[in-house]
Parts: sequence; C-alpha cells; structure tokens
Amino acid sequence: MSVEALTLILVILTFGIYIYIGWWAKARDTASFYVAGKEIPAVANGAAIAADWMSAASFISMAGLIAFMGYDGTVYLMGWTGGYVLLALLLAPYLRKFGRYTVPDFIGDRYYSNSARAVAAIATIFISLTYVAGQMRGVGIVFSRYLQVDIAVGVIIGMAIVAFFAVLGGMKGITWTQVVQYFVLILAYLIPAIAIAFQLTGNPIPQLALTFSDIAQRLSQLQVDLGLKEYIAPFQSLSAVNVFAVTLALMVGTAGLPHVIVRFYTVKNVRSARWSAGWALVFIALLYTTAPAIGVFAKYNLIESLNAKPIEEARQIEWVSKWESTGLLKLEDKNGDGNLSFTGDKNTNEVTIDRDIIVLATPEVAKLAPFIIALVAAGGLAAALSTASGLLLAMSSAVSHDLYYRVFRPNASEAQRLKVGRLMIFLAVLLAGYFGIKPPGFVGEVVAFAFGLAAASLFPAILLGIFDKRMNREGAISGILTGLLFTGIMILLMRSPQIFGTSAPVIKDFLGISAQGIGVVGMLLNFIVSFVVSRATEAPPQEIQDMVEDIRTPEIFDTVDSNTGGVRHSH
Repeated sequence: MSVEALTLILVILTFGIYIYIGWWAKARDTASFYVAGKEIPAVANGAAIAADWMSAASFISMAGLIAFMGYDGTVYLMGWTGGYVLLALLLAPYLRKFGRYTVPDFIGDRYYSNSARAVAAIATIFISLTYVAGQMRGVGIVFSRYLQVDIAVGVIIGMAIVAFFAVLGGMKGITWTQVVQYFVLILAYLIPAIAIAFQLTGNPIPQLALTFSDIAQRLSQLQVDLGLKEYIAPFQSLSAVNVFAVTLALMVGTAGLPHVIVRFYTVKNVRSARWSAGWALVFIALLYTTAPAIGVFAKYNLIESLNAKPIEEARQIEWVSKWESTGLLKLEDKNGDGNLSFTGDKNTNEVTIDRDIIVLATPEVAKLAPFIIALVAAGGLAAALSTASGLLLAMSSAVSHDLYYRVFRPNASEAQRLKVGRLMIFLAVLLAGYFGIKPPGFVGEVVAFAFGLAAASLFPAILLGIFDKRMNREGAISGILTGLLFTGIMILLMRSPQIFGTSAPVIKDFLGISAQGIGVVGMLLNFIVSFVVSRATEAPPQEIQDMVEDIRTPEIFDTVDSNTGGVRHSH
C-alpha cells in the first residue's frame, strides 16, 4: 500500500476518534464549555496540557530550526521548556486558587476594572490569533504533501475539522481530544527517532545516541567541508544578544500564554493543578529531549542523500519528487554541472529546503516503513490541531465571556453565551485560516511572535497581580497597552516584507534584537510603565490587597477551595 493511502487511512481513523470525542463530550453549559466542568483528572490534564502546549511549532518546526540553526536553534528548547517550568511553579497554582474561567477574568477581577478585563481580552485575541496562524500553516503543509493538494486547500481542510470539534465540544471536548492527540503525536515522534538513531549510531535511544556518538561532530565537519556554518559552534545564526533576548521572550511568553494557563482551571483544586503541571512536564520532556537528536539525524541524512547526487537521479527519488511538487523543496542546477551541491552561499546553493518539512520528511529520507511515515503525518496533524483548538477556545472565551458577558451583557443567558462562544470560534477559524495561507514566517517563527506578544502584555500583569499588592488598575492597563503596542508595531515593521510586501524591512532590528526577541523589550517597558503609573496613582482598595495576600497563602485557600471551588470576589 502506498504512503499516501496509508496516511489517508490513519488520518481518517484518528480524525474519526477526535470527532467522536467532540460529539460525546458535547458541552451543554458554560462551565463545561469554558473549563470542562473542573472535573478533569490530573494525569489526563497533564497530557492535555502537553498536547495543547506542544504545537506544530514543537512537532514540525523545532527540529527543523535546530537542524538548520545548529547550536543556536537550542534557544527554542531553552525558552519553551524554561517557560513551562516558570509557568508551572510561579503562576499556575495561584491562578488556579483564584478560580476564574480565563486570564482576562483574573486580570479584570484582580484589577477591579472592566477596562483592564477588556484590554487583557484584546491582548489574548492578538496572541492567540498569531499563534493559531502557525498551527494552520502546519496543517496545510501536512495535507499538501500527503493529499497532494495545494497548501491553501490543506489549510481549508484543517479549518473545517478543527472548527467541528471545537465548536461542538468546547473545553470538555477539546480536553479529551487533546489527551488522545498527545499519545498519537508522541508515538509519531519517538518511533522514527528510535529507528533512525539505531540506523545511524547503533543505539536505539535517541538522546543517548546523540550524546554518546560522534554524529554531531561528523555533521559539523561535513558542513564545514561544504562551506556551511559550523554546526556545534555557538552564535553562528544568532548574535549573543539575540540568543539571550529570544530565549527570554520565549520563556516569559510561555508563562503568559492564555490558552495554556486556562488548562489549570479545568481540574478540581490547587493540588490537582500542581500534579497536572508535574505530569505535563514528564510528557513534554519526552518530545523536547528527542528534538535535538532528530534535528542532527535529519540534517546529516539530507546532506548525505542529496549532496553531489545528479539532479535527474535525485528527482527519481519518490520523496524528493513529491516534496518538490509542494514547492517546499527546490532543486536547482545553478552551475550547470548536473549535480546538486549544498553551499553556504544562497547564490550557489542548489538545494533549498523549507525548515517546516524536516520532521515530516525525515522518515522518508531514512527509508523507514510506510506505516511510520503515515504515523508521523498523523502526529503532525494531532500536534497542530490540538493547539489550534485550545487557541480557538481562548479567543472565543475572550470575546464571548470576557467582553460580551462580563463587560457588555452581564444579564445574558447561558444559551446566549454559548451561542456567542461558538460563533466566535467559527470566526476565529476563518481568520486563522487566512493567516495560515499567508504566514509572516516559518511556523516556529510565527509562533515565536505570539510568545513575544504574550511576554510583553499579559505576563507582567499576571506576575504583578500575584506578587505586588500595590499594583493598581491604572498601572496594569498602561503597562499592557504599552507592551502590546510596542511589540506589535516592532514585529510589523521588522516583518514588513512578509506582511506588507515591502522590498526590505522598515526596521531591521531594535538595538540588535530581532522580531523574535523584541517581546523582551516590550516586557521591560510594561514593567517600568506599570510600576511608575501605579505608584503615581491611588492604591488598590484594601479588599483587593487582602485578596492578593490571600491567594498567596495555600493553607487558607485550600480550605476555601474544597468547599467553594475557588475564591470569589464581586466588585
């Protein structure tokens, strides 16, 4: 049976399961729709957090970035994993103690202001929309290769599927779907990694194969011989300041991601939230410690397979011809000698590979069984769709719950709120699909922009809301707006060729910091503005200051939580 037929069968089978779960877990009230009724077990929530957090950027793009950036690509590993630990230990338990539905809910109540709630909701929409665009791009790439359709058609197919189970099931359906998707994606990631590790080094454990073999040194020497950058030397693709800025932006951005934070609201109590964080860390570590090995193995295999090979002979290879037809792999005989050559100069390099296809193409390059190739395709779709559905719900919640219900229509009925929530998911899918078809960068880069926006807007407001009882609404609102506007404008100016079609970026960088790391500057501005404005204006009401003290006291809150399900404050 062909790879395409096997892929189709596996994709239909897994999607059938996802859609069944969406129907089975159909949300009938807002508590089920927004926080799954707060009844998800800690282990299942850990798997759902892992699937929600490990998006197409982690599954499809991260190993590709490491493969091409070498040592510098580890900024993604350090930033995303470090950010998850920061979120799990520093913020999640306190947010769960507060016991609301969304991040804007927390900010609105903590800062006793519907204006703060609205600003946080708008920030959530911007962050989630940027993030989900990367996921839809990933879906489009997978479908374009395995269904042999245009990427735009692939994105539209993905939009239809994710809209179905997100609109119907809400958070409850999404959670149980993500549990299944986690096991699909992790199997799809580990099985080919184990096979290729054994094939290249004789050691079946990818992490050990990379650490205790000379494969990385061999790849590095191979690249030097071809005139490419040394693979294992630092600061070859990014400057030292950018390594620091991008890593920090990804780290604090992770801790401010609304669709991940809301997952800690779906368990019964704070203790379950802590266990969820622990389980998620275990599940995430399985993929993140494997990614560097895949990056090295993939790059080594690609160079060995294509370098110095006659171009016509290369085009006879099935995976080469099919990826070339998608436009994501380009072979050009620039010097007319009939052979392909990798070089470090774009004017002479004859093999151009889109970084987003590395993981998907690796099993084919390594000549693994068709079933494994099909499994990787299903895993890539699971990773992209699991995160996309969580992001769509975050956007829907921001509009239907935080803006429509909490700000404009506090008397809205349960049915009206559910109707608006589902309508918002549908509209968000349309927007996400547009940006998936016209992305401002690679999947991993687009996702990095979302992390920068989260770092610059929501993270300072959440952190100060928990640990600075003197922080008031004026300071929080000013800080969020400053960070969001500065970072958003900088990203637009630095990415103007992709977004506005200019011939060159309006601004190349800001003090040497690229678009992916600019969120750090936005975050610093947010902290400074928040602090200055809050100290220059009236202190928060005493009850708010008491509440901040209260949510930082586990013993007191645990007693309250077991009886009420969360601290409630009315203003």
